[in-house]
Amino acid sequence: MSSQGAPVSQPRDHRMIVEKDVRIPMRDGTLLSADLFRPDAGEERFPAIMNISVYQKDKLWVPPPDLEEEANPYMNWETANPLWWVPRGYACVRVDSRGTGKSPGRSEPSSYQEGVDFYDAIEWTAKRPWCSGSIGLLGISYHASSQWRAANLQPPSLKAIIPWEGRADQYRDQAYHGGIFALGFIGNWWLTHTAHHLLGRPRSYNPDAFQNDMLWNYMRNDLDSEYWRMHSARWDRITVPVYSVGNWGGFSMHLRGNTEAFLNAASRHKKLRIHTGTHFHPFHSEEGRMDQLRWFDYWLKGIDTGIMDEPPVKLEIRTGGSPERYPFRFEHEWPLARTRWTKLHLRTDRRPADVLGLEGELAETPDCAETRLSYSASGTTAAGVASGSSLATTHGNTGRTGVSFVTAPMAEDTEVTGPLMLKVWVSSTSEDMDIFVTIRNITPDGADVCEVGQHGQPVPCVTKGWLRASHRKLDPARSLPYRPYHAHDERWWLNPDEPVACDVEIWPTSMVFRKGHRLRLDIQPRDGVGSAPYTHYHADYNAGAQNSIHTGGDRASYLLLPVIPPRAW
Repeated sequence: MSSQGAPVSQPRDHRMIVEKDVRIPMRDGTLLSADLFRPDAGEERFPAIMNISVYQKDKLWVPPPDLEEEANPYMNWETANPLWWVPRGYACVRVDSRGTGKSPGRSEPSSYQEGVDFYDAIEWTAKRPWCSGSIGLLGISYHASSQWRAANLQPPSLKAIIPWEGRADQYRDQAYHGGIFALGFIGNWWLTHTAHHLLGRPRSYNPDAFQNDMLWNYMRNDLDSEYWRMHSARWDRITVPVYSVGNWGGFSMHLRGNTEAFLNAASRHKKLRIHTGTHFHPFHSEEGRMDQLRWFDYWLKGIDTGIMDEPPVKLEIRTGGSPERYPFRFEHEWPLARTRWTKLHLRTDRRPADVLGLEGELAETPDCAETRLSYSASGTTAAGVASGSSLATTHGNTGRTGVSFVTAPMAEDTEVTGPLMLKVWVSSTSEDMDIFVTIRNITPDGADVCEVGQHGQPVPCVTKGWLRASHRKLDPARSLPYRPYHAHDERWWLNPDEPVACDVEIWPTSMVFRKGHRLRLDIQPRDGVGSAPYTHYHADYNAGAQNSIHTGGDRASYLLLPVIPPRAW
């Protein structure tokens, strides 16, 4: 039984059949390699849970000792554990993407071709004599992102998906945050998986694996275009039931995809869940697996588990600084209908700061007269400014950069849950300007409140936003007052020292700022605290430039917060 008292599939004592390196034919004749794990139950048929990725189906994952699922020889990174699912009457199918692991061909990670291949693998699996014909997709990160591209194509046998922490817009969510190239993670990811294939065991059986021009193509296509749309979710085409699962700590890659899915996917049956913790502990927790099982039991087996009777939104509400999980709360919509949208104006009532200081405050009313704060855009490192050395983009500044604003101490516990936006007037001596926004939770004694990051690290910030000023053009049809949507299809260059208004999308969050705490806003020309490993390329237009923030008067700049009043029961 589930925690709500509704029935779910119970484990049965039968043997698990393991079929290794099964060849699945694609429409062009390519044969992809897959591993199948299924119940040995005679003539009985079972639904299948599938995934496809470049992460190698044969690469054993040895989880940390505090994972709620025990290590076993069938564990694989970011995928379902067959020893838990097969006894409950599900088959698990893992497919090596084209040109990776044991699958031949030229690799093209996170691509349209991979979506087509996934479609073919889904329909092949549905026709196996042991399969009921119902397919579900489940997995974290890459294994979540690939679900969107398969769902775009509407395979007839695909009955439900659970994209667990899954970026959906390859341009906005992963490659270009606000138009700024997210080199840190994607560069390391590409190099690491190239090494996993060419310097690891796959070299012995697939020496040409993971051969692609992914990074070149990502940098060559630095504006949004059909190239990126082919790699991304197409919300009007996603009609399959979606359980979209995000993580408040995923504010630099995945979370936006999960909230955008709930808002925009064409499916009539959508749920949104957002939790905290690492990238993998919640997925393998008993509570997390029960949500997965209840969803698939309902859509793949026709069992009324009660999950569709619950409100569609399930959120962990962070109260700050806990290394453990927070309690969940059900809601009926996203953003929350009772949100009190609150403008906090940037007021520059202080002198320019020293290394530990602040330049201004966040207040309910703007300054009457316009003021201007200027700072260096260069971000000097030990390698100098605009050095040809690769270290110039990866090693930190010699001091603090940008400007910071802070609220007065909270008069009471104040919940902020939902999307955020910064309206800011800026100018630069250069033709362009990078705006990096960090929201922080500051204790009465001035310390940062840290949350658990997706890699288990302490993260001293609440959420982030980014925008390259030349990408400030909005798509009015898709923009919302609290979530600007930038077109990213042309560049509006800056004129020297001419102020322009920029609407910066700040990724959604949930945080209760405790009484006496302050909310701090950093605006910087490069990555601020809590960014690693999701750092960015700092281009040459920053070198030697002076950036300015304008506030007050006719150029009032403000932070828009989703303040949530206590629910009236």
